[in-house]
Amino acid sequence: MQDTSKHIPNIPEHVAIIMDGNGRWANARAHSRVWGHVRGSRVVSKIVEEADDLGVKALTLYAFSSENWCRPKDEISTLFVLLKKFLKVERNRIIENDIMFRVVGDTSGLPKETLNLIHDLESTTRSNNGLKLTFAFGYGSRNEILDSVNKFIQAHPGEAITEEDLSSGFYAPDLGDVDLLIRTGGDQRISNFLLWQSAYAELFFTATKWPDFKPKEFKSILESVSKRERRFGAVCAKGDLDHSKQEAQINRESLAGNAHV
Repeated sequence: MQDTSKHIPNIPEHVAIIMDGNGRWANARAHSRVWGHVRGSRVVSKIVEEADDLGVKALTLYAFSSENWCRPKDEISTLFVLLKKFLKVERNRIIENDIMFRVVGDTSGLPKETLNLIHDLESTTRSNNGLKLTFAFGYGSRNEILDSVNKFIQAHPGEAITEEDLSSGFYAPDLGDVDLLIRTGGDQRISNFLLWQSAYAELFFTATKWPDFKPKEFKSILESVSKRERRFGAVCAKGDLDHSKQEAQINRESLAGNAHV
């Protein structure tokens, strides 16, 4: 539940996180990568709670990418188990805090019991009005874009697709653009995660590996980014990308009407 005492002016509304560094964190401690995922799973609930307290409107977590299927089977199995455990342990708290939960991506490879837990929690929280918590599991942004394009072509053969058409066909179109993309673990790339939605996102890369990522650092990042000036192609700060697009269209039409310019 949102804690007004933690209010941050201009807080990023949609925050996406690439939760990286579990395996390297474990290896540095002479443990298997699997142990790192177990320890990292404990961080998820704390960051979700902090995001909710701070007033973040949407939190999207990259839990398992479409490329992660090439990892060792025991590591993949552990990630499946951890997802199921999260769904069981956190179910009541998610409901009580009015959080809307969903999973996006190709979940067809998940065990039936886990899929049932996902569908149940999605259905139960669909009308909730609090934090929009999304797990990207079996997710790849290129696949999402291709799926949206192909869906449009099938429904509207021969028609030109617009930006609005494309984004409306995404897995969770109501989430809109990402305002802040955080990656833990030290790498500085976005790894096929929300490519379209992050076109104008602020980026923050931290060397902290996910098992060591604390709510205090999360809040500090949000405070830091909230002070950045977001211009969306303009020369001064703009409220959002749509506002910038509207002004751009007005300028284009105005200049087009003045042949001497």
